[in-house]
Amino acid sequence: MFNVDVATLFPEMFSAILNCSILKKAREKNLIDVVIHNIRDYSEDKHKKVDDYPYGGGFGMLLKAEPIFKCYEAVKKKRKGKIKVIYLSPQGEILNQKKVVEISKFKENIFLLCGHYEGIDQRIIDFIVDEEISIGDYVLTGGELGALVLLDAAIRIIPGVLSDEECYVNESHYNGLLEYPQYTRPENWRGIKIPEVLKSGNHKEIERWRKEKSLEITKIKRPDMYENYTLDKT
Repeated sequence: MFNVDVATLFPEMFSAILNCSILKKAREKNLIDVVIHNIRDYSEDKHKKVDDYPYGGGFGMLLKAEPIFKCYEAVKKKRKGKIKVIYLSPQGEILNQKKVVEISKFKENIFLLCGHYEGIDQRIIDFIVDEEISIGDYVLTGGELGALVLLDAAIRIIPGVLSDEECYVNESHYNGLLEYPQYTRPENWRGIKIPEVLKSGNHKEIERWRKEKSLEITKIKRPDMYENYTLDKT
């Protein structure tokens, strides 16, 4: 089972995503166990305060180390086996499909830490964080959206979540290329017809057309990916 614990200040941000569509079905099939923890529940402050001003001055507030660490300790007591701590951070490695596949295959437990305000006390990063991940070169108000993106991308490729692995192995990025164009009915829409090869029934020719289109689109839209793909094939 894919076991994930998420530490956040805003647990309500996760309920809508986790309780609909493919992620909901994955939970109902008991393929994943995602538990959301409110960091404030681990604060010893009577007002449940979890942030404070940074030493040395500066703008904004930082999440304190102790509530986060207590949350982590509580998860360690509950889960069996190793726990991989991932901090969603703009300083992290950019999330890509290769990393998504790696995370989806992790057999132990994952602890996603969502920062907020100006970030978290560095001692937490130094002491328990195994990896920092970013979903792009921009800054969000917190790590929650990044955690949701990571969860959605990883869960959908866990065996059994989708009906067949063919649902994702030919998608953009999975094999190093962007996806080929796809069409549905009607065959003729406002005078624009679908490519004839797709009606031929010749699966070999269809596969060749799709590969050619994937290469063509990748070369035009993502020349960096195209270059990496062609280098890997040499």
